[in-house]
Amino acid sequence: MSTCIRKSVYTGKIQGVVLDWAGTAIDYGCMGPVSVFIEAFNRFGISVSAAETRQFMGLMKKDHIRGMCGLPSVKARWIDKYGWEPGENDVAELYAEAEPLMVAQITSHAEPIPGLLEFIYELRNNGIRIGSTTGYTRPMMAAMLPVAQKQGYAPDAVVCSSDVPAGRPHPYMCYQNAIALQVYPLEAMVKIGDTVSDIQEGLNAGMWTVGVTQSGNCLGLTPDQIERLDKVELARRLQAIENTMREAGAHYVADGIWSCLPIIRDIDKRLAHGETPAGCFNRHSEN
Repeated sequence: MSTCIRKSVYTGKIQGVVLDWAGTAIDYGCMGPVSVFIEAFNRFGISVSAAETRQFMGLMKKDHIRGMCGLPSVKARWIDKYGWEPGENDVAELYAEAEPLMVAQITSHAEPIPGLLEFIYELRNNGIRIGSTTGYTRPMMAAMLPVAQKQGYAPDAVVCSSDVPAGRPHPYMCYQNAIALQVYPLEAMVKIGDTVSDIQEGLNAGMWTVGVTQSGNCLGLTPDQIERLDKVELARRLQAIENTMREAGAHYVADGIWSCLPIIRDIDKRLAHGETPAGCFNRHSEN
């Protein structure tokens, strides 16, 4: 890589792709974390739904709990049981319950999403490096990584929310990936994720962003559940998720990682013509 100061628009190819973990690369439907948060609240005598839990997916896990405690519905149940609104001490106690549960649970949801390994193979064949960001903490990923590796997935860089000053939507995890992968400029990188906070993270870092709809948290269904769902209803839900991703600023939207390789090729063409992530939005869909 040249050490000269860049004075022109980048017109090279994509050099790095940064993937989210659950719902994007592994754990179709993002099932592991949901069950943990439900159980953690249940241990405090508070019933929470999967829908309430999924609203904050993608955030650092303590921030996720903080967000759930701020929901009017959850707050009302807490007040009814304890007589006060959930505060930071309560968030800390909930997190203390959730962290060991998370370490134990997520390793049973480490199966690669269909198409991931083929996608990684093609990227590496083209000299593209693979990074990752996650709302999981380093202890959680220490348990996850060897399990994922045994199933064929081992990105070149893994950055956790606990490794940086703040998690999503802040760009720090993406910056750390750029450093670890030695990729510059940032418009030579693509962030792929299944939550709005993933999209915001990538945009804040100055990267191209891709939102995945079918395999992720927003739909929140396993392949078997999707197979049983009425096709019209599935299309309606996916369209709503796509609209949300586009409103968040996603440059591209795809059903899942299996549809992302043509997107990388399209971005290469756009870069060659001098386009940048900051200069264009919402052009393409692979649904």
